[in-house]
Amino acid sequence: MLDPTRRFSNRVENYLKYRPTYPAEIIPLLQSECDLTAESVIADLGSGTGLLTELFLKHGNAVSGVEPNDEMRAAGEKVLAKYPRFSSVHGTAEATTLPDNSFDMIVAGQAFHWFDREKARPEFVRILKPDGWVVLVWNGYRVESSPLMNAYQDLVVRYGTDYSEVQREVVGCDVEAFYAPGFCKCARFEFQQSFDYEGLKGRLLSASYAPEPDHPNFAAMLTDMGKVFDANQQDGRVVFAYETELYYGQLSA
Repeated sequence: MLDPTRRFSNRVENYLKYRPTYPAEIIPLLQSECDLTAESVIADLGSGTGLLTELFLKHGNAVSGVEPNDEMRAAGEKVLAKYPRFSSVHGTAEATTLPDNSFDMIVAGQAFHWFDREKARPEFVRILKPDGWVVLVWNGYRVESSPLMNAYQDLVVRYGTDYSEVQREVVGCDVEAFYAPGFCKCARFEFQQSFDYEGLKGRLLSASYAPEPDHPNFAAMLTDMGKVFDANQQDGRVVFAYETELYYGQLSA
């Protein structure tokens, strides 16, 4: 597969416009379960355009967003410039460049499956404070929730350039083993986005496995996507259903 640090370079605009943020309910959960306060210092690894980072900045946290992709990092810097407690870092989950024992919590949104887990784990241990927490988050779409979501799944299976490989990375991500000998718990939240035609198109094109405009299947994919939209729209909009899966725990027993 293409180097994961470069997969989204040509998709930044659609990612910014059409990818969902993360449920606000994450914050109170982490307050009650992981001692999160406004004074907690956060490292967001694979921070991208800052969707998860912003959730913590709004809570008042100081956040270091670590992102290897230049285009994604620049977009995040622009979006988050209004937050004085945000710092942008050119690094990777395996080599963050962050100081030792400095962070109360490491978070990763839509990114952990791209990490080299064997190299990332000692780096997590190095930068976390004693008793620090690791929070891993994915926004997945709920395939069985509606005819639209079923049809969308069929679309990405049919046209995705390496969809099955990416899904294998996500599904095969042995989260529990990463925390061992520590522990983790899992929480789930459901939410929705509403899209017009351009929104659904942008959401599709934000995926790293979606064919790009110069791909021979690009036009056919958009034609079929238009049919999916027309078959499921009401008043010119469709409802895109998500489930957020959140793992939280500590790396030491």
